[in-house]
Amino acid sequence: MRIVIAEDLLLLRDGLIRILTDTGHEVLAAVDNGPDLERAVAEHRPDLSIVDVRLPPGFRDEGLRAALAIRAEHPGAAVLILSQYVERSYAVDLLADGDGAVGYLLKDRVTSLDDFLDAIDRVAAGGTAMDPEVVRQLFARNTRDRGVAALTVREREVLALVAEGLSNSAISAALSLAAVSVEKHITNILAKLDLPPDADSHRRVRAVLAYLNR
Repeated sequence: MRIVIAEDLLLLRDGLIRILTDTGHEVLAAVDNGPDLERAVAEHRPDLSIVDVRLPPGFRDEGLRAALAIRAEHPGAAVLILSQYVERSYAVDLLADGDGAVGYLLKDRVTSLDDFLDAIDRVAAGGTAMDPEVVRQLFARNTRDRGVAALTVREREVLALVAEGLSNSAISAALSLAAVSVEKHITNILAKLDLPPDADSHRRVRAVLAYLNR
């Protein structure tokens, strides 16, 4: 995979470069600010951009704004945001276009290399990879929604994992459920949320996230 990185911390930036190159990916550019990120993406057209939210000079949301500009200029461009903080508004902005190919992970919660590599694969393939805390905050703003309120406890667990971007097989493993049980739960969830059934897992995840993001 061809990747561009935007991270202002030298050690973290170099660490990402090493991890990615050691696992067979090509890092086309590694920058420390938003304008350079936008230029690198325009020049290289990477398969994925990994972006820190807070970049120079203001260390507020420069990385996020650059990521949104990239997706506006290059529709469908895959972007994985890395942040130290949960900002629901950031996730809302990223998900607003409904195109998928986005991720939002918290730096201090990325504890498994395999999970991180799986996340970049999902996002680059057009899927999503959302930190559980981001999903929890999306749920929190929908507690009074009739569709969400109608879900059973198990269906809420399954819905949360769907929203994170996990496949049916990964949900089966995470909850120790048979594949047929996961399919049944997902069918019930989509019906209760009045969402159309869809065999394409990426479209299904986007529909669920769009629902929670209303």
